[in-house]
Amino acid sequence: MKCNQWTGGVALRLLPLFCGLLSLQGAQAAWAPKTPPLSTPWTSQVSTTNALPDYPRPQMVRSDWLNLNGEWQFGNATAGQTPPFGQNLAESVLVPFPIESGLSGIKRYQERMWYRRTFTVPAAWSGRRVQLHFGAVDWEATVYVNRQLVGSHQGGFDGFSFDITPQLNGGTNEIIVGVYDPTEEGGQPVGKQRKNPNSIWYTSASGIWQTVWLEPTPSASITRLDMTPDLAGSALRLTVRGTGVSGQTVEAVAFDGTTQVGSATGGVGAEIRIPVPNPKTWSPDSPFLYDLRVSLKSGSTVVDQVTSYFGMRSVGLKLVGGYLRPVLNGQFVFQMGTLDQGYWPDGIYTAPTDEALKFDIQKHKDLGYNLIRKHIKVEPQRWYYWADKLGLLVWQDMPLMDNRTPSATARGQFERELREMVDEHRSSPSLITWVVQNEGWGQYDQARLADLVKSWDSSRLVNNMSGINCCGSVDGGNGDLADWHVYPSPASPSASTSRAAVLGEYGGLGLRVPGHEWSPGNGFGYEMVADGAALTSRYVGFIQGLQSLMNKPGLSAAVYTEITDVENEVNGMYTYDRAVLKVDLNPVRTAHLNLIAASRQLNNLGLLGAGGQYRSLQVTTPGYTHRSVRHLDSLGFTEVVNSGSNGTLKQDATFKIVPGLADASCYSFEPRNFPGSYLRHYGSRLRRDVRDGTALFDQDATFCARPALDGSPLYASLESKNKPGFYVRHRVGEVWLDALENTTGFRQDATWAPGEAWWKSDANVPVGEYRSFQVTTPGYTHRYLRHLDSLGFTEGVDGASSTTLKQDATFKLVPGLADVSCYSFESRNYPGQYLRHQGSRLRKDAPDGSALFDQDATFCAQPGLSGTGVSFESFNFPGRYIRHSAAQVWTASGFGIGWDMATSFKEDTSWNIVSPWAP
Repeated sequence: MKCNQWTGGVALRLLPLFCGLLSLQGAQAAWAPKTPPLSTPWTSQVSTTNALPDYPRPQMVRSDWLNLNGEWQFGNATAGQTPPFGQNLAESVLVPFPIESGLSGIKRYQERMWYRRTFTVPAAWSGRRVQLHFGAVDWEATVYVNRQLVGSHQGGFDGFSFDITPQLNGGTNEIIVGVYDPTEEGGQPVGKQRKNPNSIWYTSASGIWQTVWLEPTPSASITRLDMTPDLAGSALRLTVRGTGVSGQTVEAVAFDGTTQVGSATGGVGAEIRIPVPNPKTWSPDSPFLYDLRVSLKSGSTVVDQVTSYFGMRSVGLKLVGGYLRPVLNGQFVFQMGTLDQGYWPDGIYTAPTDEALKFDIQKHKDLGYNLIRKHIKVEPQRWYYWADKLGLLVWQDMPLMDNRTPSATARGQFERELREMVDEHRSSPSLITWVVQNEGWGQYDQARLADLVKSWDSSRLVNNMSGINCCGSVDGGNGDLADWHVYPSPASPSASTSRAAVLGEYGGLGLRVPGHEWSPGNGFGYEMVADGAALTSRYVGFIQGLQSLMNKPGLSAAVYTEITDVENEVNGMYTYDRAVLKVDLNPVRTAHLNLIAASRQLNNLGLLGAGGQYRSLQVTTPGYTHRSVRHLDSLGFTEVVNSGSNGTLKQDATFKIVPGLADASCYSFEPRNFPGSYLRHYGSRLRRDVRDGTALFDQDATFCARPALDGSPLYASLESKNKPGFYVRHRVGEVWLDALENTTGFRQDATWAPGEAWWKSDANVPVGEYRSFQVTTPGYTHRYLRHLDSLGFTEGVDGASSTTLKQDATFKLVPGLADVSCYSFESRNYPGQYLRHQGSRLRKDAPDGSALFDQDATFCAQPGLSGTGVSFESFNFPGRYIRHSAAQVWTASGFGIGWDMATSFKEDTSWNIVSPWAP
């Protein structure tokens, strides 16, 4: 019999009836659902005759299959127990719902269990091999068919198959599956599952939790398709994996609807390039998918055939507007998404229906998101199909081990499952980033693992650690992204010459909705709000703040926690049952679309941006990347510069990039410590000189940013405005303007990486002197920054004030404890103690010897945000400034509430540096 029929390549159709389900023989207790903590709109739709009837593998479809989802027998098991062959088990379970779920009919955890059912092979399959497929079983599965062991598998998040042809008989066949799942006690990748869920840890999901099905294949058959789009080459790179193949060839044909666009032939296991002329690109705005037919042939005879689909898109990093950013199809677009953990109150890991699975993705689209971070879970392949079809970018997390230091055995298992995740989902066009580790959970070999994943799949971005600033994590220092976690208000790391800046988690605004709570009255968020209007207002303020962070210090993506409530977390845009959208859709959607539209404009700014920012120019020649351009005695050199360099060198190696003096579409470079002077070429040598008012000087000091001569999308080359074909290059530590030479060495030497400014303060303040900080907000200028009981306040100070108050309001400005290009503020009356931020509040503390304290006590001086005075930006949280509010002093971003509100933010963050009250 044919269980399903596919037409039009991969035009998947929902069957009106469950396909090919066979009745269970002799179950002692009929299945009945247990009441879940919450029901979803789809809970009542689930029955024994329609348990996830859709074909489970949309990127490798065969016409014949038999779905084994539905009612199975279920029983407890013990270690070493003989499988219960030929025995009715006491209970019934609905496959593929994990046993802890209400929909399974079991609704309890147990470490060991048996599954049993019978089936008959359709007569039409005679003469073919029969494959038994499992989408996923958590965690160890041992499978028997007709009393014979056919194999076992470890890994809770990947699919596996067995050829069961030798074990089959001509009539009723019996399957027994033994499952062992120690959850967090086993050391294996477990994600957020816990035996005793609490806080951010959730109910475990044991046993079979994805579709089980049978499929007939010929002896020589296709087992996997690996597809990578080559957008620049207008081709699809395809590698076909197979079994039993000897002498067969592969024929692959790509279609746009019913129109053939390209075809190619080749061998199994070898890369085949299928031409796709004038490719239609895949993106969230236009998620176009091509269909693909792949045939395994012996001579002219088709031995095996599958259908699939693919999307044509490219992913990479590129210098956009002066910052390294992720690009899709060569263009930067801000990636705005949510944390999506894929939990359901009725099915836990398993969505009750395919429409439910689609729902979360569709609601991302409706809200104006273009990104999903699939957090600490791998979904069934149909989830990625919907992301591909609807058009959402996906960051895919590797499910992690628990927080203990992993053993050698645990590490080996982690890496095996990591490889399985990559191989199983490498062909999905929506998936653009692999996230290897998170917040240090079970962390080890961070850099090696990121490099390992990149070696497996170089076509995507790799994030070595999401949350490198959080929770004891150790940053591997490599990969494509520098990823912070900050709650609740957003903040950003600085983009570097090798990694784009992203915010992997932020937000967590909590709102309880009575009648839709997993644990009524007990739900938590990182910041609770009163109602939907407050949630909407606060959230939209966050999105507006992201746009500021996108412009400086170069944030390129942000992931809000989260799309739905999950168990006791009530920080979702939707309630856990998906019944209530907590925010007002229209302003939220508009805020997202405005942010994304603004990001697209950055593609028009040129490689180095619009000008006006202080940056460095770093060497990219291999072996010399620790060197930067600096001026010394008016001449241009390169020199080693790092965080520990002295202040003079850092200033010499920092330049304001301004619109070109002779051509505003190009650039000129004004030294940080010699305003009014510019780098110019003179006698072919690059030097620093004062602008003399002549047209020749302006031309000599104007350089046009060009794509990097060494071919890197991460960097730029600088061509002289008035000497076309001449480029700024370094040689033997000196910087010259030389005619282009078509050599590898010249191209490398004339390629530069625009980096963060070595001198991070754009405003100057006196160093080594006592000063007081006067409020500039109108009506409050009689107030000054002071410490009181170790906390920061503002208070009125005048000549009649007490000696204590005057001393409390006086600070010595010293070179920053974490960076001499910024400043620290030493208390006048508590020498050796400094102002620092902790939990956003400013306070006075003695150093504890940690790098974190030094960073928290370091502030970079910037021109006053109000246009007067000086603003002090947090060294380790760019975009946050020392701000007074209701007499208290905080570090604030201006897109929050209360002390972080936007009202009078610029005035409240601007300070006059005045004579000290206590000299």
